[in-house]
Amino acid sequence: MSKICQITGKKAQVGNHVSHSKHSTKRRFNVNLFVKKFYYVEEQCWISLKVSAAGLRLINKVGLDAALKQAVEKGYVDWKDIKVIGD
Repeated sequence: MSKICQITGKKAQVGNHVSHSKHSTKRRFNVNLFVKKFYYVEEQCWISLKVSAAGLRLINKVGLDAALKQAVEKGYVDWKDIKVIGD
């Protein structure tokens, strides 16, 4: 499973680690990802999402339904990829 936020589409970036002597080596800047469970009121079920800290703030700001619709519209997640947790 890749390290990509299902709400914002953020993924790891590549950059340089620069030492004191200015020697550069490649490194990765990983995303601050969490696997969180949310109660999806429109479908009356629990869903599990891989979401970044920025994605959590977006869900708190606009709501879960609106954030999911934006993510599907932008192509970050598909409805079939959302994991529904059994009751």
